[in-house]
Formats: sequence, structure tokens, C-alpha cells
Amino acid sequence: MGEYLRLDKYLADMGIGTRSEVKGYIRKGRVKINGQVAKQPESKITSEDKITFDERVISYIVTEYFMLNKPAGVVSASRDKFASTVVDLIEEGKRKDLFPVGRLDKDTEGLLIITNDGDLAHRLLSPKKHVKKLYFARVQGRVAEADINRFQEGINLEEDFTTLPAELEIISSGEESEVLVTISEGKFHQIKRMFEAVGKEVLYLKRLQMGTLALDESLNPGEYRKLTDEEIQLLQNQH
Repeated sequence: MGEYLRLDKYLADMGIGTRSEVKGYIRKGRVKINGQVAKQPESKITSEDKITFDERVISYIVTEYFMLNKPAGVVSASRDKFASTVVDLIEEGKRKDLFPVGRLDKDTEGLLIITNDGDLAHRLLSPKKHVKKLYFARVQGRVAEADINRFQEGINLEEDFTTLPAELEIISSGEESEVLVTISEGKFHQIKRMFEAVGKEVLYLKRLQMGTLALDESLNPGEYRKLTDEEIQLLQNQH
């Protein structure tokens, strides 16, 4: 937290309510600064001050980082009028400005980072960085050596877009095949479209890893946990 912050912004940032709701709480005497009832929404406070709302201490958190095992049927967005979003699942989140780093299709499961650290998101998503993303896929059709070669060469998906070389590893091959795919970009429906280009259909898709961060296998779909300091450091040092 910087040197000074307005009291109403502090409380709004921590999800106590909108700025106007917070002003109402302050007027009703529900907010205290260092044990004294706060009078003014514009009061300037610092990280040294103890702020309480209904006698509950409200600590100021600048950045939050969560690993979510995204379930199918949930939208990769901060807000959506019609559907549940990945940010809705983060019940422990204090910051109101959390967002998913990148997106997974609505029916895709797996690793998603939820944070409010825009710099980290930019580093992980920048096309110049080519951060690798590992997926498990179940595919209709027999995946073969020829498909591995096509993925390695790069697949033309649009007039002006050919994918970067992608790694395709076959776990099992048959009428339905199981594979691991590593890509270093993230175009819309990219993996599904890559398989369509080689005459296959993706039946199930799950992201297992993004850069240095692997999905915690103990998390069931819809579950999340905070990132460890070490995981955050490794992501921030991602090249």
C-alpha cells in the first residue's frame, strides 16, 4: 500500500462494498480507525493504521494469487450477466479486482491463475514470451505419428495465422485417443481447431500446466488454493 489511501477506497478495494455503500457504513459509525469511530470517508490512512468494520479488522492486501482447477460450465471472466464465472468461485478473495490470467473455454477444465497482478498477467500472456501451456486431451479418432509431425511443423488455422510448433505426445491411440499437447500461444479454441485441421475432434480438454506452475492434483474441479510464495516468485521470474 502506498503512503496514503482514502478510507472509502481502502474498504471498497477490500470488497466491503461499493464506494457509496462504504460511505453509508462510515456515516452509521460501523468503521473505526485505531479504535476511534471514523467520521469522514475521505480520511487518509496508511498501512500502520488499524481499520475495523463491525469490529472486524480489515487488512489491506495489495495483490492476491490463486490457483483454480476450473470446472466445465464456468466462464473465464471476472463478471458475466448470464453465467457463473471463475472469479465467483474464489470465495476467499479479498480484492474486488481479481481476474483470470487468460481464458479457458467454458467446457474446458484445469489450471487457471486468478489474480489482480496485471504485470504478472502481461508477462504470462505476452505473445513475445511464448510461455508454454500443457494440456491433456481426449480426442475422437486415432492420433498417429503424422499428427505429431503436423503439430511440430505448425498448423495453418487462418489465412494469416499458423501456429508455432507444438508438441503432441500420444498416451493411447484408438477410436478415442488420449494425448498431451504443449502450445506456446493461446488463440481462441486453438487446440480444438488444431485437431479439427487434422480430422479429429476434441472430446475433453484440461490444462495441466502454465509456465512453471503445474495444477495441484489435490484440487478437485471448482476447488482452489492460494499460490505459495515460491510459486509466485517462479512465475514472476518466468522468461
